[in-house]
Amino acid sequence: MSKILVGIVMGSKSDLPVVEERAKLLSEFEIGHEMRVISAHRTPELAHQYASQAEERGLEIIIAAAGGAVHLYSTRA
Repeated sequence: MSKILVGIVMGSKSDLPVVEERAKLLSEFEIGHEMRVISAHRTPELAHQYASQAEERGLEIIIAAAGGAVHLYSTRA
């Protein structure tokens, strides 16, 4: 497996259909990635921990998706 460079974070499992499309594209390009369900509203400490440790774990990009959250809007490719 490729080194994990991209973190895909979603606010709830209901966002999975949208982010799965991104994960498929990353896999096609053989870009290592991980997917996590982390709610900034329900588990803010976990969200902070994930983001603050991302660089030291080797992540270069975080893709965030959260249902109707306007500031984290994701469109289908």
